[in-house]
Amino acid sequence: MSFALDLKAFAEKTSAKANAVVRKVVIDVGTSLVMKSPVGDPTYWKGSAPPGYVGGRFRANWQYGLGSIDKTTTEKVDASGQATISAIVGTVKPDAAGEIHYITNSLPYAMALEDGHSWRQAPNGMVNLTVLEFQPIVEAAAKEVQ
Repeated sequence: MSFALDLKAFAEKTSAKANAVVRKVVIDVGTSLVMKSPVGDPTYWKGSAPPGYVGGRFRANWQYGLGSIDKTTTEKVDASGQATISAIVGTVKPDAAGEIHYITNSLPYAMALEDGHSWRQAPNGMVNLTVLEFQPIVEAAAKEVQ
């Protein structure tokens, strides 16, 4: 094998690992945000729930965007978070390194929840905690891909 072919093989291997790490990090960050998100529980409320209320709309509104923020919202509910996580997993490209990834929630009460409005379920928010966990998430992803 020539030196040029060796370099090409090394670059391809490195690129594949970088893509795998970035994809795993994006998915793990998304999973963290979804699972840290509170699910409306009327037993904690001062008033009664509207007729037919089902919690989980906030969890269902985490959106993944590649290169731009996805500001859409949905009326869907996802109390378990699994459908939302599956949507993120299904959307993140396998060649994700070098791109800007966004995971956002554009519901009007997202900032209130981040600021501790749901003090029983998410007193410290979701994003702030996930930011604190980011470095360990990256390290775990890199270790797993090696």
